[in-house]
Amino acid sequence: MNTKSHSQRVIEYHERTKHFPNRPANSAGYLDWASQPDSFRNYEGAGTVRLPFSNSTSIANYYDLFVRKNNKFQVFSLTNIALFLELSMGLSAWKSYSGTTWALRMNPSSGNLHPTETHLVLPPAPDSNNNGGVFHYNPLLHVLEQRAEFDEQFWLRLEEHFRQKGLLIGLTSIYWRESWKYGERAFRYCNHDIGHAMACLSFSANLLGWKITYLNSLSTKDIEIILGFQKTRWKKFEKEESDILFFVHKSTEHLDMRNIPHDIIKSFDTLNFRGEPNRLSNDHQDWYVIDEVSSDTHKPVTEGEIYHYNDHVYFEKNVPSISAEKIIRQRRSAQAYDGKTSITKNEFFAILDKTIPRGQNAPFDLELGEISVHLLIFAHKVVDLDPGLYFLIRNEEDFADIKQNCHPDFLWKRVDDAPHKLPLFLLKKDDLRSEAMFASCQQDIAGDGAFSVGMITKFKENIEKNCFSYRRLFWETGMIGQILYLEAEVHSLRGTGIGCFFDDVVHKLLGLNDNSYQSLYHFTMGGALEDKRITTLPPYYHLKNNKHPDTK
Repeated sequence: MNTKSHSQRVIEYHERTKHFPNRPANSAGYLDWASQPDSFRNYEGAGTVRLPFSNSTSIANYYDLFVRKNNKFQVFSLTNIALFLELSMGLSAWKSYSGTTWALRMNPSSGNLHPTETHLVLPPAPDSNNNGGVFHYNPLLHVLEQRAEFDEQFWLRLEEHFRQKGLLIGLTSIYWRESWKYGERAFRYCNHDIGHAMACLSFSANLLGWKITYLNSLSTKDIEIILGFQKTRWKKFEKEESDILFFVHKSTEHLDMRNIPHDIIKSFDTLNFRGEPNRLSNDHQDWYVIDEVSSDTHKPVTEGEIYHYNDHVYFEKNVPSISAEKIIRQRRSAQAYDGKTSITKNEFFAILDKTIPRGQNAPFDLELGEISVHLLIFAHKVVDLDPGLYFLIRNEEDFADIKQNCHPDFLWKRVDDAPHKLPLFLLKKDDLRSEAMFASCQQDIAGDGAFSVGMITKFKENIEKNCFSYRRLFWETGMIGQILYLEAEVHSLRGTGIGCFFDDVVHKLLGLNDNSYQSLYHFTMGGALEDKRITTLPPYYHLKNNKHPDTK
């Protein structure tokens, strides 16, 4: 009998899945191409609702992704829901090389494997003949697959509870898609991807004058019931695991509720769910430790919490003539850097400043929780800034504790000309390109860019307080990563997330001797080297003239 607590098991999983220079985390060690998972899920037998494609480009400036005042509210119509999904979870392009073609999406993913799925609970749409119901979004075809149907009275109970119009959107994970390549460490990467997707949804919603708010009272089981997962016949190893549910509402309307009443949740259990999930692979490997940590991090029902963040102006108040939609659509992950491109100090400050949560600003005002992630920065090529090791404190309440846990000989010198609201400290002056590369699994990309980042998280206290926080911490790092991706594009750079790093090498570099703080995600940006052999194709070229194939 296992007498260990959930938190002990979660911490053990985390330790077990660390990479070391002499031992990577446990995985297959090779890619079994015959069992590579299908990147796209569909629910066979579910009716489909065709979504229109956007035929115009939003006039919103890039700055309007974050602030809300310039984004006029658009009604919750099927046309606008289609745009919301297209700019967050839809396809951004296809790539082709030597007879092989693969899709890219607005939301990035570790290894482009895309474990994240999107589900919606929608009211009857005013611009269509569709009743309300529970839907799965299929980004390959840009359609909604209707898994359950309900009438207007059913939906009105939700609307009366929230005291405003809106819709529900949920994110789920298929662990097998990542574990096929990454083995036991895949649970981490799935949760990075959820964080990226959350930020994508928040930004896309903002352009429509909408806001997404995390319903943080709900349990994992509640979300499963709402999405009909308890009535779904899953293929072994290919189940979708419930992660998070949001209420999407008018951004100017305050939302007091973070829950859905039990009787309403129970009513979803009475719905008739249809559609069988397609098979993703013919063969699988059992990474049972992922199922165990998933179970240990299931969220119970909790009291709903409202979080408030400081509200202050951005260092870079506007980016003239840069379209928000254009930046979303052009985001890509760099594969290699030129080792030459630098950025100005003000650009560096502006990029870091966007990662600080602000009230009534996307994406952090979806209210994930207390700020728990800080940035360790390897500055390589920032004009008029000494190369070296820097630290950005994103929650100043942690400053004294972090400083006490780190090497005593660090300078902790505040960067004088950084914005007042950007607590950026110099720890050590030095050329640390080699150290950055080594820490990130000896990948050149971590040292060849303008700078790279390690996301240092307040770990043990959060896990012992609530095991579910393990997922949340990764989500916060993914949200930061998505901001860095977009900021890279705006400043004529290219970013990439790094999930492979030697965990304890980073901790030793900082002088961290226990698991009070842990590095959970790395990121880097610089001048990208483009592979001219790869052809880029439009995102929905496979649907002739942007028309859907006949669907039943």
